[in-house]
Amino acid sequence: MRLVWQLLAVAAVAFAGGQVVSAVQGNPWLTLVLGAVTAVLTVVVYRWVVRRTEQRPVTELSGPGAGRAVARGVLAGVVLFGIVIANIALLGDYEVRGWGSVPGTVGLVGFMAAAAVTEELLFRGVLFRIVEERTGTGIALVLTGVLFGLSHLFNPHASLWGALAIGIEAGGLLTAAYVATRRLWVPIGVHFGWNFAAAGLFGTEVSGNGTPQGLLDAVTSGPAVITGGSFGPEGSLYAVLFCLLGTTAFLWLAHRRGRLVPRRGRAGRVDSVTTLAR
Repeated sequence: MRLVWQLLAVAAVAFAGGQVVSAVQGNPWLTLVLGAVTAVLTVVVYRWVVRRTEQRPVTELSGPGAGRAVARGVLAGVVLFGIVIANIALLGDYEVRGWGSVPGTVGLVGFMAAAAVTEELLFRGVLFRIVEERTGTGIALVLTGVLFGLSHLFNPHASLWGALAIGIEAGGLLTAAYVATRRLWVPIGVHFGWNFAAAGLFGTEVSGNGTPQGLLDAVTSGPAVITGGSFGPEGSLYAVLFCLLGTTAFLWLAHRRGRLVPRRGRAGRVDSVTTLAR
């Protein structure tokens, strides 16, 4: 039942906040403020419902060092997406036509913050964490990655390949970041950094969402297998490749730290692993 209660609580805040943020997207300053409020409120609700249903300290969202962990994650996400764009540009399939919209970039900060926090708490904080207790790290990573990819099929310019790519990229990379640290701050930062770099900095599409224009006015052209087509660079083979490399690095780090949960690992094993998070 704790899975149901946690999902309902976090999803309710995520849905309500998403509706409000979407309703004011024409106003970048309101989008910034309400996106930040949604992110903070989701963290508060997650902490409350986990404490109530599991009777334990919520160590995966512990406060000390949270700012540094988020900052490291944001930097990693921006750099990783920048590498993807650099490779597309080297083939002549990404072109900057000029400056985009500074207010639009401001609004994207709030929009992407809300999306990163709510999705990470739902998919990594609730779903992956609880499924991992029953199945182990590997199976839980695959199952929740598939669900994460499928959830993007509802986006306006979604495709089956795009959903599969998201499942491999984000479902793998972000989950592995959580496993390596046993805290949610790094995957939240990576998620935000990747999405904000895509739309806010490089002016490209994010997961087929029809995102507003960011800092640069840019276009992609060429084969969809390189550029991602209307879904955005997340549908590019470059994105899949580099995110797989990032996933491998995080899983290697998790193995070094003894934070991988074996198949049929007991819940107590996960709790003991979680307390090791720095």
